[in-house]
Amino acid sequence: MASHKLSIQSVRLACFIVFIALLGGCGSNEAGKPSPVARIGGPSGTQRAADQTLRVGNGAEPQTLDPHRAEGVPSSNILRDLFEGLTIEAPDGSVIPGVATHWDISADGRVYTFHLRDDARWSNGDPVTSADFVFGFRRSVDPATMSHYSTILEPIVNARQIINGKKPPEALGVQAPDAHTFVIRLTGPTPYLPGLLNHSTTYPVHRASVERYGNQFAREGRLIGNGAYRLDEWVVQSHIKLVRNPYYWDNANTTIETVYYYPIENQDAELKRFRADELDITNEIPYQQLKWIRENLADELVIAPYLGSYYFGYNVTREPFRDNVDLRRALSLAVDRDIITSRITGAGEIPAYGWVPPVTGYTPAKPEWAAWTQAERDAEARRLYARAGYSADRPLTVELLYNTSANHKRLSIAIASMWKKTLGVKTRLLNQEWKVFLETRRRRETTQVFRAGWIGDYNDAFTFSQMMYSTNEMNHSGYANPRYDALIERAAGEADPAARADMLEQAERILLQDMPIIPIYFYVSKHLVKQWVGGREPNIMDHHYTKNFYILEH
Repeated sequence: MASHKLSIQSVRLACFIVFIALLGGCGSNEAGKPSPVARIGGPSGTQRAADQTLRVGNGAEPQTLDPHRAEGVPSSNILRDLFEGLTIEAPDGSVIPGVATHWDISADGRVYTFHLRDDARWSNGDPVTSADFVFGFRRSVDPATMSHYSTILEPIVNARQIINGKKPPEALGVQAPDAHTFVIRLTGPTPYLPGLLNHSTTYPVHRASVERYGNQFAREGRLIGNGAYRLDEWVVQSHIKLVRNPYYWDNANTTIETVYYYPIENQDAELKRFRADELDITNEIPYQQLKWIRENLADELVIAPYLGSYYFGYNVTREPFRDNVDLRRALSLAVDRDIITSRITGAGEIPAYGWVPPVTGYTPAKPEWAAWTQAERDAEARRLYARAGYSADRPLTVELLYNTSANHKRLSIAIASMWKKTLGVKTRLLNQEWKVFLETRRRRETTQVFRAGWIGDYNDAFTFSQMMYSTNEMNHSGYANPRYDALIERAAGEADPAARADMLEQAERILLQDMPIIPIYFYVSKHLVKQWVGGREPNIMDHHYTKNFYILEH
């Protein structure tokens, strides 16, 4: 009984203490004035937190962390922390030296000589040398690697022939005169090359690891990178944990100790985790919550221009879209892009009627009907739909494929509804997990219409134009037009910027006549970022390096 009474008294005392504490928390200080609210960054506003851990929402689960085989934004975000190319990007997106301290360009613009840092190291302490870049570039273009981005290296001498299996990887126009000099020889002037060289296709890889483990080298316990972080854990569908690489050449100026990347495909769930302080940065925001976010989380909402095109692709290698331009145009005309960007996405996206987003030095093409009212477009869509052989009595039945995402689902439902209302099309929606989705698109065996997005690999129109070249690995529509290809080939070797831009503009007009894709909108990046995350700046590429970030006290 004595112990029972003691426990009751203890509970009462504890409740009294909690009550007093609550009064203190909601009341006043000794002078009767309101207690000061804790300030992010401490009294100075710049004090950094003791725990430098960053937690980032990252969309889909990466299919690989092999820099030469990876594709998609989720992989790229992580690879920028694990590896480093000859160039990197400053927080504002401008190109700056990476492993290379500087470079020289020949008078004709065809030879770039890069001078590497003496203190560049792999995450196991081995020196990073020019031979590592030779090995990496050759591996990227080697057909045996099965890279889906190898065409990005086609400006390099012999790259195209190697990719097509007509020459060995050793014929690639790269060389290492010494341990800290790397030379690239080009087929023609390529002014965007420095920007291209921070793409993962150009990253070096640790040769001994690749030779030991083959294509399985990029796994937990095996991956050796040369970036600011190293891979510590990879729990599929849970998280990828990176920790600082003590051998990184700029480790002294790196603040974040640990970064977690979370694969969260449901934007509603991601928002909840952000509000619960389980995430510092989101990958996206849910479309239908944007109004609420603007009203309640305005200080943490970051929206910025983004070099990307959201579109739907037709599989033009199979029925019903093969050799049926009328049908392809009809479905495109029936999509009300203004409704999509104003009522569904609503973050400032630009309705897209062409393929290439606004880029400096380039005039994007638009079809004539871009200036029409939606009623006029719908009328033309019905005319073309009938000419293509379809009607209310014989409606088109089509499957629309998208990768698992609440936002992609909402947009796909909206487009299916527009097709149904305007044309009577019956659409079956099919969603797949990211890795399966990519493989389904690539194989083109069953796909009819698929969701897609293309984010520029560098700030130049060519990164979009080249993607629709007939043999490009990312041309999942299977589009092929000899006139289009010829213009892309000529533009690739054209030194005069105005002439080059004119060729690319001609190519885009041909593409829009053939309509192998349905442009929907030009992106803006949309993230929620905690106010205690410092060092992060929005930029047109939406590329960010954790090594530039820090966490303020909060």
